[in-house]
Amino acid sequence: MNWMKKTALIGTVVLVSGALVYGVSTEEKNKITHEGSAMFFPTSIDFAGEETPLQITDVRERLDRELLINANLDATTLLIIKRANRVFPIIEPILQKYNVPDDFKYLAVIESGLVNAVSPAGARGVWQFMPNTAREMGMEVNDLVDERYHLEKSTEAACKYLLDAKAKFGNWTLAAASYNGGMTGVNKQIEMQKVTNYYDLLLNDETSRYVFRILALKEIMREPAKFGFTFNEQDLYASLPSKKITIDSSITDLATFAKDQGINYKILKIHNPWLRDKKLINPNKKKYELEIPLSGY
Repeated sequence: MNWMKKTALIGTVVLVSGALVYGVSTEEKNKITHEGSAMFFPTSIDFAGEETPLQITDVRERLDRELLINANLDATTLLIIKRANRVFPIIEPILQKYNVPDDFKYLAVIESGLVNAVSPAGARGVWQFMPNTAREMGMEVNDLVDERYHLEKSTEAACKYLLDAKAKFGNWTLAAASYNGGMTGVNKQIEMQKVTNYYDLLLNDETSRYVFRILALKEIMREPAKFGFTFNEQDLYASLPSKKITIDSSITDLATFAKDQGINYKILKIHNPWLRDKKLINPNKKKYELEIPLSGY
């Protein structure tokens, strides 16, 4: 009898507790959870299907830091959301082709803001490859052609790296961390600290923040309204229709070539940023594919 009374009492407490959160108006609930503001914090989150242990105090606080920073970078974060509408449709099918989780598109976000960035160390492009690493991954890098600026080819190279890292570490979270800290660097810390989970490792500040920055941008970009970002569909940057042409000869003057294609030098370079000079000398008759926009100029 006492057992039945205790069970009933517990049930009543649970129901009342639930009512405090779920039995309130949407407006009151949003005040409790901070939904619709930069203070919003998710109840759970994962990277590539691997759960983030928010019950660990420092893990929760590290995610909170990155969410607050990026949710309050109004112009920067909004620009990234606008660019993603154009860039993600190019990245996503390549990730799918290589069986790399879709969440890795947010790695590109934190690496470059989805523009062809140049780091002080010399990393370039959306995926921020260093010259030697890019060449090792099969990309052409020289004064005339730099395929680190070629979104499709650099995404494929990133996929190859991440697959190697996943094979080495056994999970995608450490693979992501190694994109910043290097496979050798991350593995050295795993062996020294005798743990195999990213969230248990003490790493340098940049690598320690790296996955949390990915998680923060993922959460904000997937559900921007929860963090106070509001915009219309037409505010996003649209993909422009284009055609691809293949060339296997030299182009001595890209400005003249652009005019012949019905565009100008600026537009040619915007859509083919991997062309790094005013000409393309091609003595080996290598095949290059150029993108020529059909509108938007």
